[in-house]
Amino acid sequence: MLTVICDNPGTLRSEMRSIPERAAGEVLLRVRRVGVCGTDMHIFTGNQPYLQYPRVMGHELSGTVEEADDNSALSVGDAVYVMPYLSCGKCIACRNGKTNCCVNIQVLGVHRDGAMTEYLSVPAQFVRKAEGVTLDQAAMVEFLAIGAHAVRRADVSAGQRVLVVGAGPIGMAAMIFAKLRGATVTALDSRADRLAFCSAKIEVAASVALGEGDVERLSELTDGEFFDVVFDATGNADAMRRGFEFIAHGGKYVLISVVKDVISFSDPEFHKREATLLGSRNATLEDFDTVLDAMRAGQIPDAALNTHRLQLSSLPTEFSKLLAPSAGVVKAIVEC
Repeated sequence: MLTVICDNPGTLRSEMRSIPERAAGEVLLRVRRVGVCGTDMHIFTGNQPYLQYPRVMGHELSGTVEEADDNSALSVGDAVYVMPYLSCGKCIACRNGKTNCCVNIQVLGVHRDGAMTEYLSVPAQFVRKAEGVTLDQAAMVEFLAIGAHAVRRADVSAGQRVLVVGAGPIGMAAMIFAKLRGATVTALDSRADRLAFCSAKIEVAASVALGEGDVERLSELTDGEFFDVVFDATGNADAMRRGFEFIAHGGKYVLISVVKDVISFSDPEFHKREATLLGSRNATLEDFDTVLDAMRAGQIPDAALNTHRLQLSSLPTEFSKLLAPSAGVVKAIVEC
């Protein structure tokens, strides 16, 4: 089977490997689609804090079942998606239903080899039928679930003012699900094309360009009160520190991003607001179900989000082109 490996930052290569042997309790999948996400970009550029090289990237995937146990609920040929956060089920987080931040978590494409290959064997409990959605849609569920999880963490409610800093795919996912809860959503980003996309395809209430006058504009949009909930989806430490300025009194700040850095803030400013600071990591099956329900209801502009397509065989030469802002990538999908 064809497999694409990131040997070290900036280097991808193709290799022929044997199809994995399925162990009892696992499902052998024929990988069909893999979404390219910010984590893959960070692996390629050397900015992923939880990874050792070499690594087969890819954790946003859909496929079809090749083999499963005789007593499995899955049958050969079933279209499926994969929950890529392989949790232990025993640690304090798992016992409390927070499998997304399992102490012993193994994320496909990060802690162990992922889906940029033709076949993958995965424990059966992490493989779910992709009923009522296409293979393309199924490969997009995971990144959307990260946004849905962050919105659920913040308990966003109708009528709240929400600011999403960073209009990449994860930020867009947070915008979509905050809107579905009835919030008034504003996008803040440095890229005019991303802001235009959010206005046209996600229909955010307002978009603000990062730079001179942005604080004044955000103040104007909220009558000087700023935002009930601020989400950071930038992956930039300076932006994450600056986001504290945009929290309303009594508001919440949710860090979806993760960076190799220390995030600091002014305690007097934070304390006087009685602000709440939340980390948001990965997603749970509840969040995946939220996304699938929204997809089936036609509430996700998934066709618009999928701006680019690649073939697995072309990744070593084409992947780096996705990093250029001029490429206008929102979500690229790899066909295997």
